[in-house]
Amino acid sequence: MSSKSLYTRLVSSLLFPLHERLKQHDSVALRRRMEDSQWWPAERLQALRVERLRALLTDIGQHVPYYRELFAAHAFDPCRVAALEDLRALPFLTKALIRAHTGEMKHPGARGLARFNTGGSSGEPLIFFIGNERVSHDVAAKWRATRWWGVDIGDPEIVVWGSPIELGAQDRLRQLRDRLLRTELLPAFEMSPEKLDSFVATLRERRPRMLFGYPSALTHIARHAEQRGVAMDDLGIAVAFVTSERLYDEQRATISRIFGCPVANGYGGRDAGFIAHECPAGGMHLTAEDIIVEIVNEAGEPQPPGVAGEIVVTHLATRDFPFVRYRTGDIGVLGAGTCACGRGLPLLQEIQGRSTDFVVAADGTVMHGLSLIYILRDLPGVGAFKVIQESLAHTRVLIVAEPGLPADAETRIVAGFRRRLGEGVTVTVERVAVIPAEKSGKFRYIVSKVTPGATEPAHA
Repeated sequence: MSSKSLYTRLVSSLLFPLHERLKQHDSVALRRRMEDSQWWPAERLQALRVERLRALLTDIGQHVPYYRELFAAHAFDPCRVAALEDLRALPFLTKALIRAHTGEMKHPGARGLARFNTGGSSGEPLIFFIGNERVSHDVAAKWRATRWWGVDIGDPEIVVWGSPIELGAQDRLRQLRDRLLRTELLPAFEMSPEKLDSFVATLRERRPRMLFGYPSALTHIARHAEQRGVAMDDLGIAVAFVTSERLYDEQRATISRIFGCPVANGYGGRDAGFIAHECPAGGMHLTAEDIIVEIVNEAGEPQPPGVAGEIVVTHLATRDFPFVRYRTGDIGVLGAGTCACGRGLPLLQEIQGRSTDFVVAADGTVMHGLSLIYILRDLPGVGAFKVIQESLAHTRVLIVAEPGLPADAETRIVAGFRRRLGEGVTVTVERVAVIPAEKSGKFRYIVSKVTPGATEPAHA
């Protein structure tokens, strides 16, 4: 670790641990254990994972109705689990299964169970629950990865984000907490020139040690600063953490060059957990103590390192609302060998499957695609969706309707989109049986044919 200010040490060793204790989170002790286990040899780490897997499956097989019935139907005895591969005796968990069995998946002894939504960038919004155990482990995993880069909780941080959870509920207690932790949130949804000017000014004034946000949003801010002739590489930023989207090489280069710092990629989600994070040596390390990752082909067969397939996750700290063999819908590749950093954590070689684009309002305001996704995600009865911005004047919305879709759904979608894109924009809602893939075979759920700053649409 690099030298830390006295205030950062106060926050990381006293204030934040107190905050976590008041929330009944065990993240401090977990982070310390994980900072030890990250250096273990592969055999010892594997033994820990098998032990935790067996304990999780034994517990939920006894207490969680969904898994009690599932194990009985497959004659699966969790007490006999002796290897991670034994998971393959169980079927995959899908978003559809979670929707159909939400109540049966709750553990009767769950602590601090809270309702969550996925961001919806996969095109399939999902409601699920997270308990204190899972939160503690995810906080610990993210905290450990943060410290890899010589920064810590309490170092000044600017977060460029767009979730209603983060952008709403900014009550006095939360504002006080963020001030104490020296974290400031900038909304990623609207990026008009005026907004971008204010973001650049805030960054220069605050001089954060670290950035955190969508790679597309940080790239957009960086390019705007460069266009304005404002230097951003003299602020002392140590690292830019990016997540929630696929990170492209050009974005990494732009962020690194303009902000004068390395870029640390992260992969995970509210549903699947904190799956992997990049270390300074360049390895994308799996959070192996907590998460088992399988790569499977279309037939559900396991794929070896170096071969692409769907990422399937089992989170070992989700007994409160278990995620066992959960199909993320993302495409990835497991890595072989070890990282030059010396950590024994296995590697995720590549993530191919996520991309959320910007959209452009009629007045030229650039907005993150999630600003439209949230309108659809929170509408009941929308099973899947795709947004296609054909031009500044016309946006199409494809939806797969499920039972529970309100009679006025189309009216609400049109009104919500017009509030974001402009009241004169034509919004057409089309009901389809399935969401089609791109010609490449990949799925994109926000597709804009409008180039930011252009007066006419640029067709792909």
